[in-house]
Amino acid sequence: MCGIIGILGSHEVSPQLVDALRRLEYRGYDSAGVATVDASGRLDRRRAVGKLVNLSDRLVHDPLPGHIGIGHTRWATHGAATEVNAHPHQSGPVAVVHNGIIENFRDLREELSALGIQPQSQTDTETVALLTAHYMDQGLPPVEAARKTLARLRGAFALAFLFDGEGDLMVAARKGSPLAIGHGDGEMFLGSDAVALAPFTDRITYLEDGDHAILTRAGVQVFDAEGNQTHRPEARIDTGATAIDKGGYRHFMAKEIAEQPVVIGDVLNHYVKGDRIVLPDGLDFRDVDRINLVGCGTAHLAGHVAKYWFEQLAGLPCDIDVASEFRYREPPLSPGSWFIAVSQSGETADTLAALHYAKDHVARTVGLVNVGTSAIARDSDVALPTLAGIEVSVASSKAFTCQLTVLAILALKAAHDRGRIDDAALGRHLADLRSIPALMQQVLNLSDDCRALSEWLSQARDVLFLGRGALYPVALEGALKLKELSYIHAEGYASGELKHGPIALIDRDVPVIVLAPHDALFEKTVSNMQEVMARHGPILLVSDEAGLASASHGVQASLRMPSGGGVFQPILYAIPMQYLAYHTAVAKGTDVDQPRNLAKSVTVE
Repeated sequence: MCGIIGILGSHEVSPQLVDALRRLEYRGYDSAGVATVDASGRLDRRRAVGKLVNLSDRLVHDPLPGHIGIGHTRWATHGAATEVNAHPHQSGPVAVVHNGIIENFRDLREELSALGIQPQSQTDTETVALLTAHYMDQGLPPVEAARKTLARLRGAFALAFLFDGEGDLMVAARKGSPLAIGHGDGEMFLGSDAVALAPFTDRITYLEDGDHAILTRAGVQVFDAEGNQTHRPEARIDTGATAIDKGGYRHFMAKEIAEQPVVIGDVLNHYVKGDRIVLPDGLDFRDVDRINLVGCGTAHLAGHVAKYWFEQLAGLPCDIDVASEFRYREPPLSPGSWFIAVSQSGETADTLAALHYAKDHVARTVGLVNVGTSAIARDSDVALPTLAGIEVSVASSKAFTCQLTVLAILALKAAHDRGRIDDAALGRHLADLRSIPALMQQVLNLSDDCRALSEWLSQARDVLFLGRGALYPVALEGALKLKELSYIHAEGYASGELKHGPIALIDRDVPVIVLAPHDALFEKTVSNMQEVMARHGPILLVSDEAGLASASHGVQASLRMPSGGGVFQPILYAIPMQYLAYHTAVAKGTDVDQPRNLAKSVTVE
C-alpha cells in the first residue's frame, strides 16, 4: 500500500523519483507527488491526482530541480484522492511522505489547532509535517524536530522527512510499515522495498521496527526504538530478480499466470529431492497438536485449501483465520501448536500483528512469504520462501499457486512425520505434485476458451461459484478474482450450502460456475448443479474428461481440465478461475493490473 522513494544523488532527481515510483505502481495508488531541495536550498513539491503520467506531465510544464528528493504514491485512507491530500505534505521548512496510519492524529491536530496551526488537508500525514515545523519554529534543528515528532506518534508508519536549506540530509523512520536504505557510491537511497531501489543499487539495509535513520550522501546512521545508535546489516539483492517487464504480454497478470508452471517447478526443486522433502531443521510435526493458519485475501484462501490437506493427509487439526479477526477474538492457543502466517509481501499488517500475538503462545511460528527479507520472514521462527518471483499485478495468481504448493509439501511432511503415510505413499503423493507443472501447461491452453466465455460473463451482474471439499476455497478464490478485476458481484459457496440460501438468487441471468473434478465428491456436486439447472440457472462446468462425459448434458458451457494431480488438483483448478477473471476484466475494459481501490501490499490495518 503506497510507495516511498528517497534519493540523495548527484543528478537531477525528479525524473529518477518518478521512474522509481513507476516500479512501485503495483502496490496500488490514486495520487502521486515529489519534493526536492534545489541548489539554493529551497524546498518545493509537485503533486497530481491519478496515474503517474499526470505527475510527469506536471513536471514537464513546471520542473522541480534538485539533487535530493522524496517521492510518494498514495492510496487514500484519510481524505479523498485529491491534490491537496496527495503527498508530500509540506509545512514551512519540512516535507513529509508517509505510508501507514497515524492513529492519534486527531489529538495532535487539536493540540496544534490550539496553537493556531491549521491543516490544509484531511490527511493524518499532514499532522506529522505540521508538528515537525512547529518544533523547528521553536528552535530545534531538523533532526531533533523529527525525533521529537516521532516520539509523539502512535500507529503504523514509514516516514521520510526533507528539510528546507538541507541539501544533504534526509530522516527516515519505520514502525510497522516496511522501509529500506540503499547504499550507493557518494549517493544514498530510501524505498518502500528493494524493487524501487534495484535500478540504483544492490546494497540494501532493512530498517527494523522502531528504527529511525539519518541519511547523508556519506552514509547512514541508524537508531533503534530506544534512541541508541545501532548497526543493521547490509544485504545484497539480486537486481535481476526485481526486474519488472511484461515480457510481450498485454498485462502483467497474463504474464504471471503463464509463469506458473515454471515457478511451481522452482518450488518443487527447492523443497523436494527425489522422494524426500527438504525443509529447515526443526520442522518436525510429530509432537504438533494443532495448526493455526492465518492470512488475508487470497493468502487466507490458500490456507483454507491447506486446511483440508493437513486434516485429511496428516490427521492434524487445523484452524484457519482471517488475519484481521485473529487476535481480536483472542483465540486460546495450545503451547503444542504451530502458527503459520501466509503472505505474499511478508509485510501484511494484520498478518504481522497476528504473528506477534501468537509468538509467545505457540511452539513454533512459520512465515510463508514471497519476500525473504520481509518483516514476517524476519519475525517468524522459520521462514519458508514461496519462490514466485516478483508479482506486479495486484490480483495474485502465481503467488497463490506457489503458496498452495509449499503448503502441500508441509502437509505431506506432517503426514509422514506423524505416521499417517509411509515412504511409498509419500512417494506417490510427491509424484502427483511433480506432475502439476506439466498439467498446468495443459490448463494454460484454456485461455482462449475463457476469453470466449468472458463475453457472456461480462454481461452478468452477479455470478456464483460452487465447489466441494478443497475445491470450495478455490470457488471462493474464483469469486474474489472476478470481483477484484471486473467489478462484477460474485460469491463462492460450498456446493452443499446452495439450498441453505443462495439458491434464492438463481435465475436465467445468474451464471453459476461449478468446479467438479471427477473425484469422490463428484456425484454430490453434480446433484447440487442439477438443482441450479432445474431453476433455469446457466451452468459453466469445470471438470475433467470423465466428469464432462458424465454430467455436461444441459450445461451452457464447459471447460475441460486434465486428469491427474491427485489431492492437489485445487492448484490446477485455480488457473481457469484466474483466466475467467482476467478475460472478463479485459472485455469490460477495467484496469487489470491495478484494479480500483486495491493495493498489492496492505501495510495498515
